[in-house]
Amino acid sequence: MTARVAGRVRSLRARLVITVLLLFTLACVAIGVATSVSLQHFLDDRQDREVEMSVERFEKSATGALRPPPPGDGTPDGVPSGGFFLGPQGPGSIGAVVRDGAATRAELIDQGGVRADIPAADLALLATVAPQDRPQDLELSGGEYRVDAVVGSDGLTYVLGRPNDDVADVTGRLLLIEVVVLGGAVVVAGVAATVLVRRELRPLERVAGVAGQVGTLPLDRGEVHLAARVPDPDPRTEVGQVGTALNRMLDNVEGALAARQDSETRLRRFVADASHELRTPLAAIRGYAELSRREPDPVPAGTAHALVRISSQAERMSTLVEDLLLLARLDAGRPLERTPVDLTRLVLDAVGDAHVAGPGHRWVPDLPDEPVTVDGDAGRLAQVMANLLANARTHTPQGTTVTVGLTTEPGGAATLTVTDSGPGIAPETLPRVFERFARGAASRTRAGNDTPSTGLGLAIVSAVVAAHHGTVSVDSVPGRTTFTVRLPATP
Repeated sequence: MTARVAGRVRSLRARLVITVLLLFTLACVAIGVATSVSLQHFLDDRQDREVEMSVERFEKSATGALRPPPPGDGTPDGVPSGGFFLGPQGPGSIGAVVRDGAATRAELIDQGGVRADIPAADLALLATVAPQDRPQDLELSGGEYRVDAVVGSDGLTYVLGRPNDDVADVTGRLLLIEVVVLGGAVVVAGVAATVLVRRELRPLERVAGVAGQVGTLPLDRGEVHLAARVPDPDPRTEVGQVGTALNRMLDNVEGALAARQDSETRLRRFVADASHELRTPLAAIRGYAELSRREPDPVPAGTAHALVRISSQAERMSTLVEDLLLLARLDAGRPLERTPVDLTRLVLDAVGDAHVAGPGHRWVPDLPDEPVTVDGDAGRLAQVMANLLANARTHTPQGTTVTVGLTTEPGGAATLTVTDSGPGIAPETLPRVFERFARGAASRTRAGNDTPSTGLGLAIVSAVVAAHHGTVSVDSVPGRTTFTVRLPATP
């Protein structure tokens, strides 16, 4: 029963209170049962002794051994009559003399001490009582009796019984008292257990509160301060030991997070500085390559091809440096411009540029009738659109249909989707598509595009959307890949 209750009740406090109450109730029931049974045995034994002594007095009184009968006060059976028939017996006693299986005389002393005759049916029952080691129960018209029989010196059988009403009354009253007293004790114990368990579990609640506060902190990025600690844990108790261990763990975690943040800050600063410093030499390389290609003197074919490749790779490296610099600035929390941006116009411009860059694809805008406006940085949001369409163009074969959808949600939030009918993203690659320098699997082909991907396009999309307090997600199955960008409404 305790296991079933514990399965339904999740609270430790409730489970402890219920367990204590169950144990206390079982103890009370055991005490009550033991007391009732012991009293019942005691009363039964005492009544049996009284019945045995009473039947002996009856036999002695009837045979004259207790007190000689007056002269001439006998019966043809030799049994004394009159007031000495049952002898000195208490109220409720019943007795009979049995000869040859039939009761020759019987009397009943009622509760008022008056002797009275008993019904013939009771006489027949009394005649069936035979001497035994212990008295026995007999149901008569007046109720249940405890009866015993002895054979007198005259050869007659003397039967005497006493009612069981007194024993039943005492045990019934005891049972009522036990129910009231023990029931009240269970109620008082329940209230006391609730108060005491609640008080004793307060330190554990504080530990849980601290753990809950830490659990809500964003620990994956940025500078984190774990100021929450368990106040004054008592190491002498089990809960205090848990609190001490939690505080020690939080100290270690805070130190590790501080070291991680310091390392990330140094790395971010290095990337930003290196990207900034590389812009000038890359621009010079591109300029000198372009200048060499414009020389009027004839240039060998191999040299001309080398200059073209130098210019192409320098341009790609410049794009990579710009992307790294942008990510470093976003990681550093540089504020973006906040102006109303017409997303409908951005989608139309991006789709138009995609038509020019990827004429082998089919570009389909799916826009609402009314313009969709959000608050944000127009240049960065345009870069989000360009990167998503470039990703679809780069990683899908010719003839793929790319649909750009734009909708508004209740409350004014905007949802932008880019869906292509390409081969899809491999399941092992899908969870990390927004990571930096992530590379797609072979299923996302790069037909018609010889320029290697930097692996930063979708990372920039994720960073820019996060800077706008939005979210970006992807769902992909063979034949359908959808990137979903949700931006909050304009305040």
